[in-house]
Amino acid sequence: MFRHASRLLIRAAAGEGGAHGRTAAVASSRAFSSEVPAAPVQDPAFIEAWKKVAPNIEPPKTPLEFLKPRPPTPSTIPSKLTVNFVLPYQSEISSKEVDMVIIPATTGQMGVLPGHVATIAELKPGLLSVHEGTEVTKYFVSSGFAFIHANSFTDIVAIEAVPIDRIDPDLVQKGLTEFTQKLSSATTDLEKAEAQIGVDVHSAMNAALSG
Repeated sequence: MFRHASRLLIRAAAGEGGAHGRTAAVASSRAFSSEVPAAPVQDPAFIEAWKKVAPNIEPPKTPLEFLKPRPPTPSTIPSKLTVNFVLPYQSEISSKEVDMVIIPATTGQMGVLPGHVATIAELKPGLLSVHEGTEVTKYFVSSGFAFIHANSFTDIVAIEAVPIDRIDPDLVQKGLTEFTQKLSSATTDLEKAEAQIGVDVHSAMNAALSG
């Protein structure tokens, strides 16, 4: 029965009438993160349709109900940038106010200041630096994304990251040499691709250490 639940729900919601259908279409549009209401309101049409299909089961919560409201976009540019920096297994920085972050975007190093235009940037292997007054904290990141919001919030999600001072330069040079040799001796496309990734990552670490 549940394999057809989504189809039944769509039919039930669509059958409420033209005016209601137009209202549902408007309500289904996604809000920006800075416009998420403090108390998410459930869609009554969905709840009613769900009860018709599965009356003995509580309606599921939608992802929107788990979102926390973002502060609205201020009328003036704030003096600080609020940064969240997370990895799959831990949070490196949580709601910290800083002066600037510089991220290794695929389009080049990108400086993010308070008031930056809303942007989504893909990260490449490289140096990420967090600037707070005269203090600069540097990380090497492997890949990921940066979500820059119009309200001077920035969320950085990386697959792997390590403080730059924890990287051994000798091991980086050794790895670069090994992968360069593998690249020159590779005979298949898979071997060439794996070796090229190793060369790119170790070259990026080498550049981050010398930068």
